[in-house]
Amino acid sequence: MQELLEHLARQLVEDPEQVAVERFDEEDGTVVLELSVGADDYGRVIGRGGRTANALRTVLKASAVPQQRRVLVDIVD
Repeated sequence: MQELLEHLARQLVEDPEQVAVERFDEEDGTVVLELSVGADDYGRVIGRGGRTANALRTVLKASAVPQQRRVLVDIVD
């Protein structure tokens, strides 16, 4: 899941070298992925009205279903 988020984010931004994803595993089995990008690229990752961010979350949630895991995506500064 972490690699999928990195790949999708790198395709969206202008500076793919600044894309970083940190993974945290919660006690209840939830996977938290924190995405950070360059300062100029936050608008591209969030999208108009948050549509791009919601689409990223939907794709990652769908990828977690076969593993029976819950995934949360946070976009951090």
